[in-house]
Amino acid sequence: QVQLLESGGGLVQAGGSLRLSCAASGRTFTNYAVGWFRQAPGKEREFVGNIDRDGRFREYADSVQGRFSISRDNTLNKVWMRMTNLQSKDTAVYYCAGGRIPTTTAAKYDYWGQGTQVTVSS
Repeated sequence: QVQLLESGGGLVQAGGSLRLSCAASGRTFTNYAVGWFRQAPGKEREFVGNIDRDGRFREYADSVQGRFSISRDNTLNKVWMRMTNLQSKDTAVYYCAGGRIPTTTAAKYDYWGQGTQVTVSS
């Protein structure tokens, strides 16, 4: 069992930046890829980005490519997502998820955090 806890969300003006953190506890964190997803009101949960177990592979949704970046430190059991040039369309609850492989499919992740709200004001 892996427990995930997101933090770092908040209110930011358009064009601003935030860094989300995903802290893991429980089973060996290095065994898991981590994905980030988000869900805006009235919309389905969507893939944002992921990182593999070693931090060597990353992929991003087209909508955030070049603006968001994911990193991890397995010695700290943490994953971060740096978000820059935030826009109102980025407003959502952001979730981190742990799974065996990095994938864009939410259903393939086994563990989920409770989410952190990001609100971008225009």
